[in-house]
Amino acid sequence: MPIEFAEVPHPGSTQRRTSLPRFGTLDALGDWLAARQDRSRPAPPGRPRIVVFAADHGVSARGVSARPPEYTTTAVRELREGGTTLGMLAARSGAGVRVVDIAVDSEEHNEFKIRRGSGSIDTEDALTSEQAEKAVDVGRRIADAEVDEGADLLVPAELGVGSSTPAATLVAALTGTEPVAVVGRGSGIDDNTWMRKAAAVRDALRRARPVVTEPLELVRTAGGADLAALAGFLVQAAVRRTPVLLDGLSVCAAALLAEEFAPGARAWWTAAHRSTEPAHALALEHLDLEPLVDLGVAEGSGTGAAAVLPLVSMAAELRGSHDTA
Repeated sequence: MPIEFAEVPHPGSTQRRTSLPRFGTLDALGDWLAARQDRSRPAPPGRPRIVVFAADHGVSARGVSARPPEYTTTAVRELREGGTTLGMLAARSGAGVRVVDIAVDSEEHNEFKIRRGSGSIDTEDALTSEQAEKAVDVGRRIADAEVDEGADLLVPAELGVGSSTPAATLVAALTGTEPVAVVGRGSGIDDNTWMRKAAAVRDALRRARPVVTEPLELVRTAGGADLAALAGFLVQAAVRRTPVLLDGLSVCAAALLAEEFAPGARAWWTAAHRSTEPAHALALEHLDLEPLVDLGVAEGSGTGAAAVLPLVSMAAELRGSHDTA
């Protein structure tokens, strides 16, 4: 049975300027924000929130990452303690961070946890049907909670070893791209690891193609709990009329799924940056989203979007100031 979402509203129209645009991308970003806020002059986000969905992936046991599988548990703990690159950038950007353990392979239990790690997608399904539905619902519930608590700009992110392998598989499936064209270097892998990763994506893609027209089945078969939750989160943010700043490969792979779940949801998202992952560029092209910057960032986990967050406030301030200049 397909998941049903509330109708996605259309954002407001950009109001006519009282002055000529002078700041290029910043002007366009200010216009985008004004339309999503349904204001003639945008307001800088007062409560931006970064929400990290953490999960492990069984495919990491195939040697597709430069990091060992147990790294995820350590990274989650460090992020909660204010560490990691994302924690530092979030603090500088004035954004709060929420970490949701949805499928980390650890002893921790919480109300949102679906399972300990997702299945190895090259040989088995990532999730059961029930787990896939629950993961999407977790994403929706988290988005509702953040908006209810006052979030006015959302930044979804992922954290987990091996996450770029299912993300690349989903992008390949949804864009009709061959495995070798979507596999990047991720966490800094060498040639042998790249070949193992390409083989894993190839095998996972064979399993994914028969269900490519069914987004819930696709994420169940070849995705993971984090990607399912991210998709639910992205749709619900649109339903709640809340702008979203997209990060790297995993988030944009989930965005492809979200647009399949609820066509038109992408009107509420903008792309923060273009990473070095080839599948990320393909996903952005498919979503018809032009990234704000290209920082050459290889890592995901929200770092690129967190670095770009100050530009959103600057764009709002500039739009308001030169409208009255």
